[in-house]
Amino acid sequence: MKKNILIIGGSSGIGFQIVKKINEEHNVFVANRTNESLSGLNHQYIKVDVSKETLDPSYLPDSLDGLVYCPGSINLRPFRGLKPETFIEDFNLNVMGAVRSINAVLKNLNNSSQASIVLFSTVAVQIGMPFHSSVAVSKGAIEGLTRSLAAELAPKISVNAIAPSLVNTPLAEKFLNSESKMERAVERHPLKKVGSADEIANFAIHLLFNSSWMTGQILGIDGGIGSTKV
Repeated sequence: MKKNILIIGGSSGIGFQIVKKINEEHNVFVANRTNESLSGLNHQYIKVDVSKETLDPSYLPDSLDGLVYCPGSINLRPFRGLKPETFIEDFNLNVMGAVRSINAVLKNLNNSSQASIVLFSTVAVQIGMPFHSSVAVSKGAIEGLTRSLAAELAPKISVNAIAPSLVNTPLAEKFLNSESKMERAVERHPLKKVGSADEIANFAIHLLFNSSWMTGQILGIDGGIGSTKV
């Protein structure tokens, strides 16, 4: 049975992989600033900049079975070099964009017999990492939002988050764009590799369609760095 799924930020990285994997079997709606990369994929495009605008739910069906919020930022700089405006910008994109989006489509999600919301955090919330203060602040809020909404929206809507480590996506390209950078990133992880958008997308899809008895959870998909020291 086809389900109605909204992917926010589905034009690249993890979001793009999710769209690729489910667009043939489900009704996929992609909310993004652009959609050039989605040519040839079955989807309905909704133009929106979630960092500034609120999604218009009139473009969506009355019943929505899933929402995945993929936009994110990685500002890795020393705390003393970060301006307050950077924290605000990161928080606005990572947290307030998600809040506005969920609020805009909450009625649609409630019209589903069983809906799922999937958000994204980072392993840097669980373990202290230098230069991660801004992203940890905003993604820490995402983890709080995940648990709070899971309690409030149950039993009709499940809410879970994925907390990856470094994933090889366009967003992380500047941290992996040389052989030496890639080697250093690989060596930091017990499983000796960085994450792939394809693998993270698979976990997001599992949360969308196969996790009816899971809510309020933060899944650490991080190559072992969040829980293992070797």
